[in-house]
Amino acid sequence: MAAVRAAAPHGVARESELVRVGLPSATVSKRCRVGGPWRRLLPGVILMQTGAASDTQRVAAALAYAGGDALLTGAAACRMYGLRRVPPGKQIHVLVPASRQPATAGFVLVERTTRMPSTLSVDGWPTAPRVRAVLDAARRMRRLDGVRALIAEAVQRGLCTVDELVAELEAGSRAGSARPRRVLRELAAGTHSVAEITAQQLTARSAVLPPLRWNVPIYDERGTFIAIPDAWADDVALAWEIDSYEFHLSPEQYDRTLRRHATMLASGIVVAHTTPARLRREPDQVLRELEAAYRHALQRPRPLVFMASAA
Repeated sequence: MAAVRAAAPHGVARESELVRVGLPSATVSKRCRVGGPWRRLLPGVILMQTGAASDTQRVAAALAYAGGDALLTGAAACRMYGLRRVPPGKQIHVLVPASRQPATAGFVLVERTTRMPSTLSVDGWPTAPRVRAVLDAARRMRRLDGVRALIAEAVQRGLCTVDELVAELEAGSRAGSARPRRVLRELAAGTHSVAEITAQQLTARSAVLPPLRWNVPIYDERGTFIAIPDAWADDVALAWEIDSYEFHLSPEQYDRTLRRHATMLASGIVVAHTTPARLRREPDQVLRELEAAYRHALQRPRPLVFMASAA
């Protein structure tokens, strides 16, 4: 049985591999009968236990089913990379060379491709690079906000850049590319999160606010850097901050955000604050509050602060 256990390090093995190490095919079939100690998890793939497979066993089974040159990609690979804004579901997406013929089965989505990427090992699993994994997941998402959340998180956390994502999108299939293409245009325009994209669309509706600048450095009259607010109305020196603890990766980063706000206030900048949750729930009220902050800023002398282009 040592050879059998070695063929199934996660309790999952291809039936052909079990036979190769000396277990008769009839024995495998007998153990997979109703009430037996094993079961067939996928065509030709045996789970050597009763009950539900663990997440690890499902990944092992997907790769065993798809073959030795298969790679994890899409949502499953994004989870391997630690991304949280991943679409829910148990489906495991794998890439195989176009010359091979395994079909999608059970919880395994098999994609044949002429553009097999290089293989990375993530927690011991063969995995597509981060850029490919993110876009393979995004192409199959139906909600634009979900695509925004996934891509924005990947960029914010430094897993990939907008330029890398654009290059990969242009090199790949156009199927399912419309939503990620739109999100990448938005990110390239200067918005850094889903909340900022929503905010940009909201302020475009206003008859009061001028066009806002997004993520531009602000300096004082001596050329000393002050901050990079999320949005900036330069005519009245109004900063708008989309505050969310969720998008800060540590308490230290959140503390730096609070210090940045204090620095802006000390420089005479009017600072308006909104949470992403309120942007989603109360967009009209948020817009009214921002317009009121703009009118308030208009009433006081503008402080001597400048955008980077004017510094």
